[in-house]
Amino acid sequence: MIAILGLLLGVLVGVLLEPSVPPYLQPYLPIAIVAALDALFGGLRAVIEGIFDDRVFVTSLVFNVLVAAFVVFLGDQLGVGAQLSTGVVVVLGIRIFSNAAAIRRHLLGS
Repeated sequence: MIAILGLLLGVLVGVLLEPSVPPYLQPYLPIAIVAALDALFGGLRAVIEGIFDDRVFVTSLVFNVLVAAFVVFLGDQLGVGAQLSTGVVVVLGIRIFSNAAAIRRHLLGS
């Protein structure tokens, strides 16, 4: 219940304050969102399977975002940022859809 209230409060504050992302962070925001979605779907799958651990979830969330941002940063330094960004999105996308399929199979039995 506290998490839902925190989420609603965060959305409300974001809508009211309309924060802007600095230009130097803009290439990393989509990657961070996809990495966070990967951790979210993995956590949801773990909850459904009865093996959820909050420490694992938080470390997975933080680590996924940091590693994905580092890979994109490294790509920017090497001059291939767009290609590595695409690679990160593809890999994390595969993981998201894999977790979503496992959730579907568990909930629908198919």
